[in-house]
Amino acid sequence: MDISMEPLTEHRGVSGPVVYGYLRLVRVSPARQMALNEALAEYCRQHELTLSGVFTERDTGSGPSAAFTGLIDVLELPDTYGVVLPAASHLGPKDIAAPRQAQIAAAGARLLLVRGPGRRRPAGHGPTGPGPTPVRRRFGPAPTPALDTET
Repeated sequence: MDISMEPLTEHRGVSGPVVYGYLRLVRVSPARQMALNEALAEYCRQHELTLSGVFTERDTGSGPSAAFTGLIDVLELPDTYGVVLPAASHLGPKDIAAPRQAQIAAAGARLLLVRGPGRRRPAGHGPTGPGPTPVRRRFGPAPTPALDTET
């Protein structure tokens, strides 16, 4: 009996679930925009997602956002899994973000955050860029360190 062995999926071109990125960029430098796009791409690589496009909102006008409307349109496509954002703040201010989040959920898409609500910026980066960060205080006993053992 001849059993042909197929390569492992890690060695085959298997595409992951399809996601679309969304960036809300107001007064952002080109370097920052590039870094955010790279963060979305890296997140998708790490989580085996296929980033099919990134919608970028630049206008903070009071009317509907063409970028967000386009995002909602593509979420209706078959095989679309979700939306990836650098952080929840990219949906806009709270009064705009809540309805947008509801629209994404109504489309049946997942909302994926590169930096979720519990994640913190790297040390040395405050809310507006480099600078002091708030001190995180622990309550209760400190965690016990793991001990190295020799084999």
